[in-house]
Amino acid sequence: MEQRQVGRSGLWVSRTALGTMTWGKDTSEEEAGQQLTAFVDAGGTLVDTADIYTGGQGERILGRLLRGAMRREDLVVATKSGHTPEGYRPVDGSRRHLLASLDASLRRLQTDYVDLWQLHVFDPHTPPEETLDAMETAVTSGKARYVGTGDLQAWQFATLATWQRARPNRAPLVSAGTEYSLLNRGADRALRPAVAAADAHVIAWSPLGRGVLSAKYRNGVPSDSRAAFPHMAPYVEPYLDDRSRRVVESVCTAAEGLGVSPLAVALSWARDQQGVAAAVVGPRTLAQLQEILSVESVELPPKIRDALDDATSGSGH
Repeated sequence: MEQRQVGRSGLWVSRTALGTMTWGKDTSEEEAGQQLTAFVDAGGTLVDTADIYTGGQGERILGRLLRGAMRREDLVVATKSGHTPEGYRPVDGSRRHLLASLDASLRRLQTDYVDLWQLHVFDPHTPPEETLDAMETAVTSGKARYVGTGDLQAWQFATLATWQRARPNRAPLVSAGTEYSLLNRGADRALRPAVAAADAHVIAWSPLGRGVLSAKYRNGVPSDSRAAFPHMAPYVEPYLDDRSRRVVESVCTAAEGLGVSPLAVALSWARDQQGVAAAVVGPRTLAQLQEILSVESVELPPKIRDALDDATSGSGH
């Protein structure tokens, strides 16, 4: 699997990343272990998790796997902090909360450090210099090798990146996570230019449009799909509208012309966009991951990419 540099840093990651949001809920620990083994065997390195995934279970499962059959040095472990699901306010970017959250993540992950620590959300009530000081402390202490952001708006990322670059010898923000796919191109308007201006790269999550771009919903809702699960249906339903159906048909037309699957077309489009370091996939099952890995080598011809760009320009949920 191709490895890519993240921003102007020395960090390199696999261009397809394994997400762990379903681990411990829709994906059992046994199957998570099978996924991780298959991913590493295929050359994958970047594994993305967060302190809030399944109440910390995503990190705990990954931690046990890191202590088991997997060598820590073979993986680039990325996690996130900033949400406070049990706190008196929904987000907290304070030095107190962020550093405590990182320590808790390290305990769950059973490791001394994370390779990429990401500010999951922006806290408007904490001065940006305090949030950045916490991230700098994490790097200088060795608990985080690199820092980036999770799901921030363009102006929020630009604010933090500008603060950090204005202070000599500070660890820069090397990445910005965002949902990005043919069904959601909102990042094109401002975030991708802001990230590029900061010499950082995008880490794109949900490149398959929450599964919809695989064309599995083309003729209804399969009983074993996310949209059939009550707790996941609200996540998928925004992409089951008429506009999304037209995009899916464009993807299917391209796939038929190339002799590949719609999944291959959608993943390749997002993964290989300018300024994207990696695309994070979140398969629930080993079979889904194996299908993703089987199309790793697919790259879209420029004419097909241009046609899809035209068909989806202005897309954004």
